Amino acid sequence: MPSIQQRGSSYRVTVSCGYDANRKQIRKTKTYRPIPGMTPRQIEKEVNRFAIVFEATVKNGEYLDAGRIRLCDFCPQYLEIASKMLSPVTYSAYERIIRQYILPILGHFRLSEIRPFHIQMFVQQLQTPGRARGKQVESLSASSVRRYFVVLQSVLGRAFKLGMISSNPADSERIELPYSDDAQTDIFTKEEVEEMLRCLEREPAQNQLLIHLAILTGCRRGELLALTWDDIDYQTGIITISKSSYQIPGGEVCTKTPKTRGSIREVAVPEYCLEMMKAYQEEQPKRLTGENKGRWIFTRDDGSPMPPQRATRWFSDFLYRNHLRHRKFHSLRHTSATLLLLNGTDIKTVSARLGHTQLSTTNRYVHAISEADKEAAELLGKLFSGEEEK
Repeated sequence: MPSIQQRGSSYRVTVSCGYDANRKQIRKTKTYRPIPGMTPRQIEKEVNRFAIVFEATVKNGEYLDAGRIRLCDFCPQYLEIASKMLSPVTYSAYERIIRQYILPILGHFRLSEIRPFHIQMFVQQLQTPGRARGKQVESLSASSVRRYFVVLQSVLGRAFKLGMISSNPADSERIELPYSDDAQTDIFTKEEVEEMLRCLEREPAQNQLLIHLAILTGCRRGELLALTWDDIDYQTGIITISKSSYQIPGGEVCTKTPKTRGSIREVAVPEYCLEMMKAYQEEQPKRLTGENKGRWIFTRDDGSPMPPQRATRWFSDFLYRNHLRHRKFHSLRHTSATLLLLNGTDIKTVSARLGHTQLSTTNRYVHAISEADKEAAELLGKLFSGEEEK
C-alpha cells in the first residue's frame, strides 16, 4: 500500500517498488495538490484515488520521474536512440552541436523547466559574439543558428515523444529564428562550366574525371567517391549508384547504402566520358602503391578510397588557382540539374538522375530556369532594339 503524508496543503504519496543492486529500497514519490474549495471528505477520497492510480502506474513500469532529469542527463539517452536512426556523419554533427553549443547554454536546466523563453534566449546567444574556451567567438550565421536549433528541437521532441515533457518548448511556431537566404541554389553558369573544363585539362586525370562525372551525372560528392570499377558498364554506358562514401573526423573512410530506394539508381553517361574512364582505368594502376589498386575509381596513392574532404579541398584550390568564382563542390550537382532543365529535359527524368524521391525537391531548380529565361528575354530585347549594335 502506498503511504500518504500531508505536507501543508498538499499530500506526498510514496510507493515502494523493490530494491536496487545494493539492497536499498527504491521509492517513488508524487505530490497531490487539492483543488481549492474541496471539503476534507472530498480531499480524503481524491487523495486515496490518486494514490491507487499512482501505485498502479509505478508497478506497471509506466511512471517516469522526468521532473528531476536535466537536459545534460537526457542527451546521452537521446544520442543512443539517434545513433540507430541517423547516418554516421549526421550523428557526429549532432553530437558535436549538443556538446559544444546546447549543453553549455541549456544543459543545467531540468527538462520540465525549459520554456520557449529559454529556447529563444538560446537562439539569441548563438547570434551574439563573445568569449568561449578562452578565445573570442564570432556570432554564428543565420543558417548555422537554424541548423543548431533543429538539433535542439529534435532532442526536446524526443523527450516529448517519450512522455518526459508535456509539450516541445522548441516548437518552431513559437520561436523567432533569423532569416537565412542560404537556401538559394548556387550554380555555375554555362560559360563558367566551359571555362572550368578548359582549366581542367591541366589537372591530373583523376581530378578531370571527378569533375566531368559530377557535372554529367549530378551525383553527390559521397556517391562519386564511393564508385568502384564494378559500377561501370561500358557496354550500356550505365553507372550504378548504390552507395555513398563518408568519413567521421579522425576515422577511416567508410561507405554506406542510402536510406531510400530512390537514391539507388542507374545513370547514363555519354560516350566521350566512357572513353575517358577507360583510359584512366588503364593508367590508374601505374601510380598506385598499395594493395587496394583496381577497386576504387577515386583513390589515395595507396589505392584506398579518397576522403570526401580531400576532394573538397582540391576543388576549392582548383577554383582559386584558375581565378574561377568560388562555389561549393555540391554546386556541381545543382549545375547538372539546371543545365539539363535548360536544355529541355523533363523534370521527372532530372529527378530520377539526381535520386530525388519527390519531384518537389527537384522543383528548387525551376527558379534558376526562370532567372535564365529572364536573361534570355533581355538579350533578345537588346538584339531586336538595336542596342547590341551600339
